[in-house]
Amino acid sequence: MTPTEPPAAHKVLLVDDDDAVRAMMSATLERKGFDVVTAACVTEALRLITTQSFDVLITDLHMPNPGDGFTVVTAMRHCQPDALTLLVSGYPDVQSAMAAILLEADEIIVKPFEISRLAELVREKTLTRKPAARLEKERLGAILHRCVESIVEGWLVRAKQSNQLSRLKLSDDQRTGHLSKLVEDLALRLSQSSASDKDSDASPSPAAAAHGELRYLQGYTPAMLVHESRILQVTIFATLQSNLEYLDFSLLLPDVMAIADEIDSQLTQSMDGYMKAMQQSAAA
Repeated sequence: MTPTEPPAAHKVLLVDDDDAVRAMMSATLERKGFDVVTAACVTEALRLITTQSFDVLITDLHMPNPGDGFTVVTAMRHCQPDALTLLVSGYPDVQSAMAAILLEADEIIVKPFEISRLAELVREKTLTRKPAARLEKERLGAILHRCVESIVEGWLVRAKQSNQLSRLKLSDDQRTGHLSKLVEDLALRLSQSSASDKDSDASPSPAAAAHGELRYLQGYTPAMLVHESRILQVTIFATLQSNLEYLDFSLLLPDVMAIADEIDSQLTQSMDGYMKAMQQSAAA
């Protein structure tokens, strides 16, 4: 009789910054027949996720930087959506639990727990888990294009909360100015983004220049222009955070670099428009 080959071991990525805990969990899983690869930090975990295939992710939630566990879960969920994802938390706080649900972690394991039970849980979950539904991926430009209205609304909320910007009594339309057109220009830049030897691929933006002129007439200071540009970046990244399930992570880094470059270019052009309006006012 020909001997049958044993089933292939499930490959597990184990992420925990505590050396002792990581070693103990790894040894327990390996004794139960799992192929375990460990990572002591998020950077190492992300490198492994993008270079190797895994059946299971087990990651601690509360590592040195806030949200680190969620970062690892998000990356695995998008790069390897069929992998089983287990999130280990030191305390079952409601906010973390809800965020984990939104990230579609398969299970939240609350410390302290019986490590020998961990291998049984992983085996049970791998047998019963259904393949994840695959969502159509989008470039950042496409996401921003369909979210222009919500970005403007989110920016307006933040601008009204700013003591620096809210000192000027403006209507909502006056306060948002050319913002929707600036976001549309940014989305267009991202849709055309490609590798280049240039320092910047940013194009002249008439809307950015007109926005600077408008801000001068409304009584803005240069510092206020810079502040509202920073709020725009924060709002855009919050929008991307809420659309993580649609992001094409393979293009994320160049697109994020293009966002920063384009917003900086728009701010420069707005500042030029502002100074032009100020000089014209002084000459009149």
